[in-house]
Amino acid sequence: MTDPIRIANCSGFFGDRLSAAREMVEDGPIDVLTGDWLAELTMLILARTRMKRPEAGYARTFVMQMEQVMGSCLDRGIKVVSNAGGLAPDRCAEAVAEVANQLGLNPKIAYVQGDDLMGRIGDLVASNQLTHFETGEPIKETSKYLTANAYLGCWGIAEALADGADIVITGRVTDAAVVCGPAAWHHGWERTDWNALAGAVTAGHVIECGPQATGGNYSFFTEVEGMTRTGFPWAEVAADGSSIIGKHDGTGGEVSIGTVTSQLLYEIGGPEYFGPDVTTRFDTIELEQVAKDRVRMHGIQGEPPPSTLKVCMNRAGGFRNDMSVCLTGLDIEAKAQLVEEAFWRACPLDPEDFAQVTTRLMRTDRPDPASNEEAVAIWRISVKDPDERKTGRAFSNAVTELALATIPGFFGVGGGPSAGRPFGVYEPACVPADIVPQEVVALGGKRKSVSSVIPAGAVSVQAPAGPAAALPGGPTRRAPLGSVAGARSGDKGGNANLGVFVRDDAAWAWLDEFLSTDRLQELLPEVRDFKVDRYRFPALRALNFVIHGLLEEGVAAATRQDPQAKSLGEWLRARVVEIPGAILP
Repeated sequence: MTDPIRIANCSGFFGDRLSAAREMVEDGPIDVLTGDWLAELTMLILARTRMKRPEAGYARTFVMQMEQVMGSCLDRGIKVVSNAGGLAPDRCAEAVAEVANQLGLNPKIAYVQGDDLMGRIGDLVASNQLTHFETGEPIKETSKYLTANAYLGCWGIAEALADGADIVITGRVTDAAVVCGPAAWHHGWERTDWNALAGAVTAGHVIECGPQATGGNYSFFTEVEGMTRTGFPWAEVAADGSSIIGKHDGTGGEVSIGTVTSQLLYEIGGPEYFGPDVTTRFDTIELEQVAKDRVRMHGIQGEPPPSTLKVCMNRAGGFRNDMSVCLTGLDIEAKAQLVEEAFWRACPLDPEDFAQVTTRLMRTDRPDPASNEEAVAIWRISVKDPDERKTGRAFSNAVTELALATIPGFFGVGGGPSAGRPFGVYEPACVPADIVPQEVVALGGKRKSVSSVIPAGAVSVQAPAGPAAALPGGPTRRAPLGSVAGARSGDKGGNANLGVFVRDDAAWAWLDEFLSTDRLQELLPEVRDFKVDRYRFPALRALNFVIHGLLEEGVAAATRQDPQAKSLGEWLRARVVEIPGAILP
């Protein structure tokens, strides 16, 4: 049995705290420094950046962090694994090597590629090997795609580390692969060590978003100290795949069953968490608070993964524009109706001339407002169309010219007339794993191909039953759902997920009975017209809802005020419902 390996996170997204790498290296012992720089939207941003600057396509902030900590990492034997390579892992590796040369250092740098399918997309489409992730229909159109990247697994990373790399840079791998790869390398796991791999994937999922595991975006943040400077997390992964989630002592925030549960529910679907290396069964995860800021995750079981890899595809969606008008005081509904009718009289185009028109009335106003801001509601109109001219001044000028001619108290928010701006559409796809090998390249040295194929097989999984508390009786009181329940929500392409959890057995018995799909749609009227899936996670005392299509064609195209559904859970927690007094604080 090998000793556990401590893998630290220093980035949850492209643009996260620049000093986090130094903090994780200097503030406590770690074996591996890693982080997550990529998301579906990030791939689109990098593609647009590369169109302007062909030498770009990777996360420059990672290179800046390497300048800060590379020397310390080499001195202390800390490996670095990063997906900051984005669309250009080779260029990112070269940029890190240039920094190393300037610092007088000589690290062994490797990069993993093979995820970028854009050069092969024509052949893949012609042979019907690229299919839509949800419908299974073959992808037909290729000309509008800007990116097509398969989510690779951990074995290319493990191979690079086995070959002696100090720094490993990847393109589009799964978020958890940058944790699973070092763990598999350190412990010498085989590709069929399903439970160990599933445990490492779970650890990777928990720490991938940085301080979201240590109190960030946590529903019960008022109970947590040090939130003005929340620490980043690490995962100490054991040989059997169990792990301790923690943070450096003395840093802000906390690691608790609550914070870990919250992050486990982030951007997931059902109990089967599909990945390229293993299908992790989230309904088998068991949590134990073993010390202050230390949570043990154990009992995690895994199954063979699908024979396909998920592909992140982004295509040009056309052009969009948005305009907002503030409606103040009395007669809000009438004011909104007048503005909308007057807008279409002023606009040289009709609603059916646009590919999509969305209008929303956001009732942010309050009765008897104590401030000007409390008196204001917002009417918002968004349009999309392949023709840039339709979404430009012909649209936005029509709103502006209403300023003196329609409602009292008219004022705009968010800027004046503007041209339409391009937007992207995220499209998930699948590709057979056996035709997407990983290529491990030692910078300035050899290349090695690593298969993405994982052996199939039948595995028996037994999920724990979870708490067996009786449904609480007695009188109820009207109170916000958030009095007893926490939540975490987010985006998965055009879908949104909403996880809800409680912290004791009696509350779980009530939540499981109370929060049905119909009840969720009643509490969140915006969700009523969408297909909603409900999943149970009894061992975590949690439910997860997947709301299909709420975010339209993905984050870059969504017209909601919150296009990533980050606030959906807190909206639900604010709804007032009847709650048994026995479980209320």
